[in-house]
Amino acid sequence: MAFSNFDEGAGEEVSDINMIPLIDVMLVLLILFIITAPLFTPHAFQIDVPEAETTATTEQPDTIALAIDEQGQLFWGDDSIDNAELSRRLTEAAKQKPQPPVHLRADKQTRYEQIAGIMEAVQESGIGQLGFVTKP
Repeated sequence: MAFSNFDEGAGEEVSDINMIPLIDVMLVLLILFIITAPLFTPHAFQIDVPEAETTATTEQPDTIALAIDEQGQLFWGDDSIDNAELSRRLTEAAKQKPQPPVHLRADKQTRYEQIAGIMEAVQESGIGQLGFVTKP
């Protein structure tokens, strides 16, 4: 297919092809290939991992259930305790392997200072997991 230029004579044909659109398309395809090529090889290198026949340990530690009522009374499970007893029991629980997590339930009218005191006692005892129990 030949194109003519209006400046030149009507009988002359232009035999040049415009390469810029072709180059643009090829660059876009090259970029897409570069981006998607790593997706086709998920593992860059293979490692032969030794196999062992063991059973997974399913030992779950007992949870420590702490509760605070509206008046600020502290409960360990069903037992009413004071702050000194709380610190002693938490220190004993922190020595267990694996450490039991602490679940804290507090009345919505409980003062934040009391909750912060319990959080501090848990942290000082060395227990790493503290969760708050709420209604869904």
